[in-house]
Amino acid sequence: MLLDLSEEHKEHLSFLPQVDSAVVAEFGRIAVEFLRRGSNPKIYEGAARKLNVSSDTVQHGVEGLTYLLTESSKLMISELDFQDSVFVLGFSEELNKLLLQLYLDNRKEIRTILNELAPDLPSYHSLEWRLDVQLASRSLRQQIKPAVTLKLHLNHSGDHNTKVLQTDPATLLHLVQQLEQALEEMKTNHCRRVVRNIK
Repeated sequence: MLLDLSEEHKEHLSFLPQVDSAVVAEFGRIAVEFLRRGSNPKIYEGAARKLNVSSDTVQHGVEGLTYLLTESSKLMISELDFQDSVFVLGFSEELNKLLLQLYLDNRKEIRTILNELAPDLPSYHSLEWRLDVQLASRSLRQQIKPAVTLKLHLNHSGDHNTKVLQTDPATLLHLVQQLEQALEEMKTNHCRRVVRNIK
């Protein structure tokens, strides 16, 4: 599977051939550090002074490299696919090898960092529901006002919690249709490929 790099990312990466291979290796280290601890403008400013370029140029170069490494690591693309993805950028053979080595050296660590950054969301356990219909009130003798009450039981990090929700049948029907549509979408070849590559 080849990476599909946008024109903006290609533009950000176009700075790399203008600098020494040691600088590209340092950018790779900064990119992994960026994933771990977030952006650090002081690092960009220091590198920009040494290279006599603007801080934005350095930042864009690091962000482009970060995107290249994270997307490749997410998809766990092979060495050959990585080389083919980078080949379209028109870099020298030496720079392509350096980028491949950066990818191979850091992909496990990047996947670990991305797994830690993934949100820990609650999971479904069970559902209880009740349908209430108000047929009349003091002011209106003939009215039909249905309401569906849902008691949703969730698991989150070993803890059980409960959420009580109330809605009208039309909104509930719309929600069911959206969920069915999402399930149908999951059966498409594209979604199956994405899910297979995430695992």
